[in-house]
Amino acid sequence: MSDQRNLIIAIGLSLAILLGFQFFFEAPRQEHMQKLADEQAAEQARQTGQGPDGSLIPTAPAQSGTPGAPGTAQTGSIPGAPAIQAAPGARRDAALRQSTRVPVNGPRLGGSIALKGGRIDDLTMLDYKATIDEGSPAVTLFSPQGAPQPYFGQFGWVPIGELKVPDSDTVWQADHPSVQPARPLTLSWDNGQGVRFIQVVEIDDNFMMTVTQRVENNSTQAISTHPYGRIARTHTPNTLGFYILHEGPLAVFNETLKEVDYDDLQEGPADATKSTGGWIGITDKYWLAALIPDQKQPYTGTFRYSKPNKQDTYQADFMTQAPQLIAPGATAQTVSHVFVGAKEVTLLDRYEEQLGIARFDLAVDFGWFYFLTKPLFFVLDYFFKMLGNFGLAILLLTVCVKAVFFPLANKSYKSMSKMKALQPEMTKLRERHGDDRTKMNQEMMALYKREKVNPASGCLPIMVQIPVFFALYKVMFVTIEMRHQPFFGWIHDLSAPDPMYLITLFGAVPWDPPQFLMIGIWPVFMGISMYAQQLLNPQPADPVQAKIFLFMPLFFTFLLGSFPAGLVIYWTWNNLLSVTQQWVIMKRMGVAINPK
Repeated sequence: MSDQRNLIIAIGLSLAILLGFQFFFEAPRQEHMQKLADEQAAEQARQTGQGPDGSLIPTAPAQSGTPGAPGTAQTGSIPGAPAIQAAPGARRDAALRQSTRVPVNGPRLGGSIALKGGRIDDLTMLDYKATIDEGSPAVTLFSPQGAPQPYFGQFGWVPIGELKVPDSDTVWQADHPSVQPARPLTLSWDNGQGVRFIQVVEIDDNFMMTVTQRVENNSTQAISTHPYGRIARTHTPNTLGFYILHEGPLAVFNETLKEVDYDDLQEGPADATKSTGGWIGITDKYWLAALIPDQKQPYTGTFRYSKPNKQDTYQADFMTQAPQLIAPGATAQTVSHVFVGAKEVTLLDRYEEQLGIARFDLAVDFGWFYFLTKPLFFVLDYFFKMLGNFGLAILLLTVCVKAVFFPLANKSYKSMSKMKALQPEMTKLRERHGDDRTKMNQEMMALYKREKVNPASGCLPIMVQIPVFFALYKVMFVTIEMRHQPFFGWIHDLSAPDPMYLITLFGAVPWDPPQFLMIGIWPVFMGISMYAQQLLNPQPADPVQAKIFLFMPLFFTFLLGSFPAGLVIYWTWNNLLSVTQQWVIMKRMGVAINPK
């Protein structure tokens, strides 16, 4: 009677954990993901007006005795910060019309640059779609001020002294009607004091832009400036909220990765770090906007937060530490880069090598097991290129991992098989000494010693494999290469949950069930494979615990129902391989599968 009561309590607690997880965490996460997908697919504007920019500008450190700065130099900021504004209810296309624009015509990156302010504020990744639906729009990352969710990059100069520099209201002159690979765009502006400011913008065949900031001093006085670059983002984006994935401001300073959460940035002051080399930006799960300063010139990288007109605004910026001192008749320039695009691992590695960008590959959140995760990705990507299907690549990679750990797994399964063979004897001991647990444990240990069985010997090999399994999970979760990749049958996107829900009879019943009931076919397969594996394992000594363990496959079936299909396929296939290996070993050892 006591065992029955304990079993009911255990099942009730398990259900409470399952339902609580789904209600308080998974359902809100799915709603956020769907909302984000809808926003990207339809580019729907939130029907609110957009006020002034309000994003913070780097300020120059106080200087003394600087040429061109009479007396004490003033701490500078970009003057005239009022930004492009749109009427309440304006949409993105209306915001784009607020300034004359120069089209960006790259093979993979399209959009435009605003001549007013010289902002890079309209960029779309042409070969990435918001959804797998036919006719889905391309993913737009940068949007102008006045659009629903402004997100842009901008380069400029912080003056020292009375120097007049371009600001957000400056209208630049363009030398070409568009910018495209092999044809740079030159933007120029004369401040009326004999100083000419120039920005040369180049794009490559992928997602990298090069910005050369040049100052021509044709005046009779020496001048000083601090070149800077910034990425500003208004509106806190929807994030997945998984601890294994960072989304938000991040940088590599002095060869060290720095990640800052949106909410942490809201609570604290501006976060500045001095560095030489590296980069700074803002990341989503798959997309990155990053500034890459001159890798040999010291700079200060800063994360900032402000809230103009009650709208969250985040900024990542850099400013050169040493001022540019430009004598009369002289010219000074700084070359920087800005990456706006998809976090493709091989592409980031190529940029890291070609441009000398320190640890640029860390934009992909490979995590603590970097030394395992990244090599596993390359193996998976190689299999994908060989087989042409990411699902098959996952299956083949799982086989390879199982082969590497075959000796350890064999040791583990042999130990478990010996334990299973002893279960009849263990059952007799429990029946004989059930009321005296001390005596029963003593007899159990004597049995293990007599039969030369170590009950813990099967644990170590499994523990060794855990980092590899976690690294595989990480690879399939964070890398963009699996996004929108089909498998076979009804799986058209391995990065999305299995859409064939049993509760809706595979779509035949038109109703919207609770999130935790939306269980696809592959999660059911996974649950069955996990149950089969449970049957082969030695049962716990406590009958109540044994029943709880047999309940776990059902728990994980519901838990994994909302996971990406690729992960569920991997887990199912891994279970099937383990069951096969364990079954063969038990047969060879003459161990009954389900002894009575």
